[in-house]
Amino acid sequence: MPVLALLETSVALYTIGGAGSLLLWRSDAAATLFAGVTSIVAAILGTAASAQVLIDGTGPSFAAAGPIPFASFLLRFDPLAALLVLVISLVTLAASLYSLSYLREYAGKGIGVMGLCFNLFVASMVMVAVADNGFYFLLFWELMTLTSYFLVIFDQDNKAVAAGFLYFFITQSFSMLLMTAFLLLFIHTGSLDFSSFRAANLPPWLGSVIFLLTFFGFGAKAGMVPLHIWLPRAHPAAPSHASALMSGVMVKLGIYGIIRFAIEILGASAVWWAWTVVAFGAVSAVLGVLYALGETDIKRLLAYSSVENVGIILMGVGVGMAGIATGSPVLAAIGLLAAFYHTLNHAVFKGLLFLGAGALTFATSTRDMARMGGLARRMSWTASFFLIGALSIAAIPPLAGFVSEWLTYQAFFATGMGPDFTSRLFGPLAAVMLGLTGALAVMCFVKAWGLMFGGAARSEAAASAAEVPVTMLVGMGGLAVLCMALGLGAPVVAPVLSRAVAALRKSGAVEVADGTVIFPGDVHQAVLSTPLVAVVMVCLVAVPVAIAAMHRGRRLAPRIVPEAWACGYDHDARMTVSASGFVEPPDVMFRGLYRLRAMQGPVGDTLDGSVIVSTEAAGIVEPLWNRMAMWVATRGVPFIGQQLQVMEGGNLRVYCLYILAALAVMLICVVG
Repeated sequence: MPVLALLETSVALYTIGGAGSLLLWRSDAAATLFAGVTSIVAAILGTAASAQVLIDGTGPSFAAAGPIPFASFLLRFDPLAALLVLVISLVTLAASLYSLSYLREYAGKGIGVMGLCFNLFVASMVMVAVADNGFYFLLFWELMTLTSYFLVIFDQDNKAVAAGFLYFFITQSFSMLLMTAFLLLFIHTGSLDFSSFRAANLPPWLGSVIFLLTFFGFGAKAGMVPLHIWLPRAHPAAPSHASALMSGVMVKLGIYGIIRFAIEILGASAVWWAWTVVAFGAVSAVLGVLYALGETDIKRLLAYSSVENVGIILMGVGVGMAGIATGSPVLAAIGLLAAFYHTLNHAVFKGLLFLGAGALTFATSTRDMARMGGLARRMSWTASFFLIGALSIAAIPPLAGFVSEWLTYQAFFATGMGPDFTSRLFGPLAAVMLGLTGALAVMCFVKAWGLMFGGAARSEAAASAAEVPVTMLVGMGGLAVLCMALGLGAPVVAPVLSRAVAALRKSGAVEVADGTVIFPGDVHQAVLSTPLVAVVMVCLVAVPVAIAAMHRGRRLAPRIVPEAWACGYDHDARMTVSASGFVEPPDVMFRGLYRLRAMQGPVGDTLDGSVIVSTEAAGIVEPLWNRMAMWVATRGVPFIGQQLQVMEGGNLRVYCLYILAALAVMLICVVG
């Protein structure tokens, strides 16, 4: 089947699945099965179509006349769009399998409506990726926002509704920037077709204005700092299979928009654009992981971690833009390759972690890590899959996250050897920021996995937890396998993504792999062989185990102590490491940054901000009003009374004159 036909069938199946789920709303089981199976088939078709485009390095287009002259229905399935469709399809496949059992938790709450919103949400994301006309791009962009909003507020409790309001307010407010940018391009080109935008010869000032409008407009959807305030509230509020798509996929469409406009349409012509992107990415990465480290709610921790990883992707995009602006093709290729690779990796391991968090909530009915503990014994498969995702997001070799962050480091090192002072300054500085981010990420996920799966159970729910159903495990297991495959298979994956980068830059692909090794365009700069790293790591584990096995018979008999030693006291589960105790050192070190989160973080942002503004305004206006009223009562009224006493002479004829004058005035007004 042709690639475009696969894509069209995929979108049609998502739409049919959503509509069918709504029609089957009376039966939760039927609605769950119909929506899940259709989205699984649609995701498989989307994966096949996008993989073929990425392997070929080119894709088809489609054009049809629209109902109005400026709204031609244009689709462009190029490698950049294919990468996004692949990301969407892979996570949707896992989430749909997972939902077949997970949605039992929502029985009687309108699963048919959830199936409609979920499937239309996925379909709208696919259409955003391939739309090649501004009118339809914004149309599907708004549909994506609307359907994800309904998923956020699905629980209908106060927190979910408040989170949904904040999400809708922030994203819609910054969508106005996108509409303004599209309007400026339409005024300049007379068309909303992206092909006209690409061919436009914009004045430098207008290009910079459109860059800023699109950067902040798309950046709000991506969740970059300081526009991230909706994300730690909205993503945890949604059902976990939807959270996996929102945090693992939807934020990437913000990144996609920045790449599509800043690089492909505007040409990344100014160096300061690149360093602006790098700066926002670096701040997002450090603050995102720092705030994640301070969380005890597992889904909020993962949401803040998405802010961190969006920052890492933006750093790669910024370096790629710097390479384009300075005429350094290898630097541009490696920076964008790192961004593309991390986009794919983050979707996979963040989808896995959110599904794992949903499994923990399913089994324990809590998201508080302090009330879990000891779950590795009771949920061994979930613990193993979550561990793979945690190791990957912490960039531990040879898993997926390590490869993309290694490429990002190499891009920064190459930048630091650039010819201009700005590159030599910002390249090493960005590498340091990435190093700090990586160290904090390791600490964050050591805390998360240890508190949830290690130690003793800290609640009755944790003590009685059981493994989740098979379909949930299959969904998580598929993504766990991909985390390993994207790491070990880097010599195969990197050249494919390099061709996508070349198609974006309209240049030849830079060589990045040879045999079992990958390298950043120059084999003399650095090389990495993830298969060899895997072999070495297996040997590091196998050798001590083999030595221990050889001397097994010479060991002394083990001494079994049933109770942990607690300095003479009876051991209690409360004596184990707590979430707050684990993060106390960074809490002390970065107290100012945590205070900043409390000032503008998700608890008090827009909703409470309106209350704060009105309270402060009342504190200013009310004293002024009281003073004014006191002056009128003590001075104004006596003064006016004294002036009126002049008119009160006690003469009846004068009073009759006043009455006649008033009647005359009223008559004139009526006649007039």
